[in-house]
Amino acid sequence: MNRTASDRGRDRDEEGRARSARPRDGLGRPLPYGAEGVPRQPEGVVRGPDETLREAQRLLDAGMPFHAHEVFEDAWKSGPESERDLWQGLAQLAVGLTHAARGNAAGGARLLRRGAERLAGGPGSVSAAAAYGIDAAGLVAWARELAGRAEGAPTGAAGEPAVVDAATEAPRLRGDLS
Repeated sequence: MNRTASDRGRDRDEEGRARSARPRDGLGRPLPYGAEGVPRQPEGVVRGPDETLREAQRLLDAGMPFHAHEVFEDAWKSGPESERDLWQGLAQLAVGLTHAARGNAAGGARLLRRGAERLAGGPGSVSAAAAYGIDAAGLVAWARELAGRAEGAPTGAAGEPAVVDAATEAPRLRGDLS
């Protein structure tokens, strides 16, 4: 008999797509069923650029860069193609911070650098960043500096990976602190 994923007890969303119903912590890591987690970001929310930046900054400041990544992901999926590099670059910065905060220094550094390159490289991301008041140059510098620190961080006494505090390291998306 050929069993489907739903026959095996796989969690599904309202539209039938596979989606884990396990609660998550503030860095997006799955917790055991029944544990208390943080509320998930709803997916597929269409926001304007200002609302996207405000919500992502709120999440970054709260030490929840994984959730901020999901806000940026919605923006790149629903926004104009010409701004895709901007929103993808910002999402990569948020995921890079997530990995660094989880103790994955190499993965965090790689994503931070990839996001910085995307923000610095494409004319679409540079012009869109300027139009929305995003401090692209400051974010690029922040990402490269954090990537270098994450890679150079020593492991703890018991060999556990060094981690960064996501809330303390949260970047400012705009120079006006909004």
